[in-house]
Amino acid sequence: MRLAIIETALSLAVILADPAMAQNPPASPAVTRTVLAGTKLPDLAAAPVAFCALSVTIPANAASHVAAGSNAIFYQLSGSTEITTAGATKTLAAGEAMFVAGGHGVFLKAVGDGPSRGLHFVLFPDTGSASPIATEPASVAELFRSPAPIPDLKPGAYELNLTRVTFPPQMPSNPPHHRSGAALYYILSGAGANTVNGKTTEKGPGALIYEPSSLVHQWGNPGGEPLSFLAFNINPEGLPAVVMESAAK
Repeated sequence: MRLAIIETALSLAVILADPAMAQNPPASPAVTRTVLAGTKLPDLAAAPVAFCALSVTIPANAASHVAAGSNAIFYQLSGSTEITTAGATKTLAAGEAMFVAGGHGVFLKAVGDGPSRGLHFVLFPDTGSASPIATEPASVAELFRSPAPIPDLKPGAYELNLTRVTFPPQMPSNPPHHRSGAALYYILSGAGANTVNGKTTEKGPGALIYEPSSLVHQWGNPGGEPLSFLAFNINPEGLPAVVMESAAK
């Protein structure tokens, strides 16, 4: 009996001493990135372009129309929307998105028992004219418009996409970085820590943050809940959307 106890104690000591045999602690949750919609675009350097973001609410069972305009991505916040454009129809549920090519009209219809709430991200030629918006009975509010054309877009093809990014709780700020093209963030949930020029500010749900290529910044999540946001992004084809400062020097 005594020998069995000694053998058990020795076995336990070996397990605790050997990391390969001991139970590893659970890994920290990783940052997740999900591309919801996107496309490749031809050379944009021939004409200046800018970002615009609109909120669109359509009453239950109502329909709306957006005139043919610029390349855009629709994101469904709540409810459900049937989208018809260029002869194709798709129904978006909450959390889904769809790319709409420029030059095509778009028909929107709220389906289900409640209203449809969504975001309309637009990349439009910066000619001073307003981006087409959904007609009544939709309720539309402009949330953001670039103060000037997106700077430093070089000749060549570009990738345009909408990506949902989630930072785990208590995530330290990432290294300083900038965009190879530009991005517009929309915070879905949680509270992020945005650091620019050594100053950190909290960004909560509904906040929009514009990131031209010249903006060196950091993001972290000091809170106890996940931080989830949308990134409406444009970057040169074949180049990473995010460039670390150490790699840029």
